[in-house]
Amino acid sequence: MSGLSEWLKSGKTKIVDVRSREEFMGGHVPESINIPLNEIPQHLDELKNMGQVILCCASGGRSGQATTFLGQNGIPCINGGSWTNVNYYKNN
Repeated sequence: MSGLSEWLKSGKTKIVDVRSREEFMGGHVPESINIPLNEIPQHLDELKNMGQVILCCASGGRSGQATTFLGQNGIPCINGGSWTNVNYYKNN
């Protein structure tokens, strides 16, 4: 995935999983944080202070929506797709 490995290797990136809390508890990227998609607007200030953000979910759809929203609000972010995809690139 273009850009994902570079963002992960930069060491300046936070991984945000936008799945539900229940999905997140079933498995997630180590050191990622969970902010469900419907709660993203309430966390704008927190997200702005994170620097670069990689968003992930189950398949990339919800993280795509979050990427568009955060990009429109000036937050540097990338859609990592599924959390398993992000986990793979993080470990390889």
